[in-house]
Amino acid sequence: MPLYPVTIIAVAMVLMVSTAVRADERYTPIQDSVVAEECGACHMAFQPQMLPEKSWQKIIGDLSNHFGEDASLDPETVTRIEKYHRDNAADSGWLSGKFMRGLNKTSAPLRITATPYWVREHNEEVPERAWRDPKVKSKANCTACHRRANQGDYDDD
Repeated sequence: MPLYPVTIIAVAMVLMVSTAVRADERYTPIQDSVVAEECGACHMAFQPQMLPEKSWQKIIGDLSNHFGEDASLDPETVTRIEKYHRDNAADSGWLSGKFMRGLNKTSAPLRITATPYWVREHNEEVPERAWRDPKVKSKANCTACHRRANQGDYDDD
């Protein structure tokens, strides 16, 4: 039996696994221009897959006190942003995303940085002094380390 078919199968399997590993740190970029514009006006527009629906409901439902800022919007825009986040939340699909790991169905963290997945990923890899770097400023400043975060790519840069 020639090794050629076996080699092709082996190479295909390696490529599939390496693609899956790389895709592990990718999320769908924001597809709605209103969400991208309104949420991105003050901070990076975070991908909805990073929090469950209940979290987004709380965050978007209290825009007059959005982490200490008044980010109020007209009702039509709020409805559109809520729907986008609800439809794409971490718990919206048939297979919940990694940000749901360690959260029960009633959990509603208000910060992505408070999710068990985020804490596990960053506490293992990022020294505490990195958060005090003036270029980083905040744990919510994903693009300080993940330069393609706006495109949904959180692979280590």
